[in-house]
Amino acid sequence: MKEDQKNMLLFAVIAALILFGSQYLSTWLFPQAPAPAHVEAAQTGAAAPKVAGESPATLRDRAQVIAATPRVAIETPNLRGSINLKGARIDDLELIQYDQTVEKNSPRVQLLTPSGAADARFANFGWQGQNLQVPGPDTVWQASGAKLTPTTPVTLTTTNASGQRFTIEYSIDSDFMFTIRQSVENAGAAPVTVTPYALVSRLGRSTDIDQYAAHVGPMVVSGGAATYANYGDVEKGPKAFTTTGGWAGFTDHYWLTAVIPDQKAPVQMQLRATPSGDTHQFQADFQLASADTIQPGRKLTRSSQFFAGAKEVKLLEHYESQGIVQFDKAIDWGWFAMIEKPIFYYLDWLFRMVGNFGLAIILLTLTIRLLLFPLAQRQFASMAGMRVLQPKMKALQERYKDDKPRLQQEMMQLYKEEKVNPLAGCLPILLQIPIMFALYKVLLLTIEMRHQPFVLWIRDLSAPDPANLVNFAGLFGLSLPHMLAIGVIPLLLGVSMFFQMRLNPAPMDEMQKQVFAFMPWVLMFVMAPFAVGLQIYWITSNFVTILQQQWLYSRHPVLKQKPEAAAKEDKGGKKTGKAT
Repeated sequence: MKEDQKNMLLFAVIAALILFGSQYLSTWLFPQAPAPAHVEAAQTGAAAPKVAGESPATLRDRAQVIAATPRVAIETPNLRGSINLKGARIDDLELIQYDQTVEKNSPRVQLLTPSGAADARFANFGWQGQNLQVPGPDTVWQASGAKLTPTTPVTLTTTNASGQRFTIEYSIDSDFMFTIRQSVENAGAAPVTVTPYALVSRLGRSTDIDQYAAHVGPMVVSGGAATYANYGDVEKGPKAFTTTGGWAGFTDHYWLTAVIPDQKAPVQMQLRATPSGDTHQFQADFQLASADTIQPGRKLTRSSQFFAGAKEVKLLEHYESQGIVQFDKAIDWGWFAMIEKPIFYYLDWLFRMVGNFGLAIILLTLTIRLLLFPLAQRQFASMAGMRVLQPKMKALQERYKDDKPRLQQEMMQLYKEEKVNPLAGCLPILLQIPIMFALYKVLLLTIEMRHQPFVLWIRDLSAPDPANLVNFAGLFGLSLPHMLAIGVIPLLLGVSMFFQMRLNPAPMDEMQKQVFAFMPWVLMFVMAPFAVGLQIYWITSNFVTILQQQWLYSRHPVLKQKPEAAAKEDKGGKKTGKAT
């Protein structure tokens, strides 16, 4: 009796830890998708040559800052903004296909904002030089046209007092990639030495959360590998990289700004931060590993690229196929990429076929359960065989209770004689774990799932269920504990799991019975903060399992009997469902 009380106390402690500590554990291991928010941007940053910034105390309205300088408009099917002719900065961009929230008339995501306005972020391309004066942040450039589009590139030009002519030619595709050609023409009497550079700068950290399952922050691809840096590490000191092929920038949860050098040119990349008020100015930049010397009368041109946009899976892979090394690493797929990517592509194909992501997740679930059905049959056969063996196993445990090695030996011999594999029942569960995690990461990481509706109040499958018991109680003037702020979908998950577990063969151990009876409701609270799409997968899987178990019970009726009766039936020669 004392042992039972001890077990009950231990179970109560474990259940409490799961129930009340799950929020912190899930935040670390499986953080939920962040709520849609305005993209944090940057103030000016310390450049390869440092670019001066404005004090946060002088910040002005974004529209006023944009109107204060001459500009070249940017217009593509996916982007709208402008290039600042003062300093030749790309510092005004919004993503016209993406809204900040699911609310009607939500403003679009603003990815770049000029220095001098709140939440500023910009890209800059220029030169460091010897024996010549290079353009600076106050240089006002002359433009060859009034608008940059996929069919109309724009060239900016300026000349210094010594006669050197600097040009920056901007072109852009119909998605999110700029191509930049920086040229220096030496009209002077002596050789000059120049080093082209490119940078992307931002003030402060992203409002998106850097998570175990999804990186947010500075990153560099160098030497064929991706480095996911933390803002805190960069604040402690600059991070330098020397590479041929790669890129550097900042990744938010769904957005990326990155400068990309010529993939065949050796470059030096840096991640750095400088204090700015109560925050830091962060910068990712590169410059050529060696300077170029330009003789009088000669011209030198160097090319690079700048990506500013959404991390769309197929688009990133397209740019990688064009030669940008590991550009798909902008999405932090992690170790399960070999499972996550096929799930994403299949789910995306289903979505394009049926037009509803929730329905696509249900069809994905049915597909997975169909593929795992042979293993489920094997699981039930193994469970049936194990149930028949219960009396014999108890006899062995009594006989060899003081000789554990002999007991293990005899039990293994019993399994072998009866052709029963005790681990066969675990295989479907073990296979479900990486699939569940992979689906979770697909819903968490990929922008294709962002703001995808299902039915009724479910308007974003990548976010938690917005409706909960507390909300409904408020409609009737009732006040419920915040602990009951679980959504309708998590509640359905708990109910479906309850009925699914009731169909499982009752365990022999009383403690296990109590654990299984309590587990559905614990998991209901654990899963409440997770993406609705993941919960829909689990609920569908539970209902399929219920139907599947009903059918399998008809094939293995011994599972509904007590072990003694099952053993007698086995002796009578009836089929028990033994499995190897």
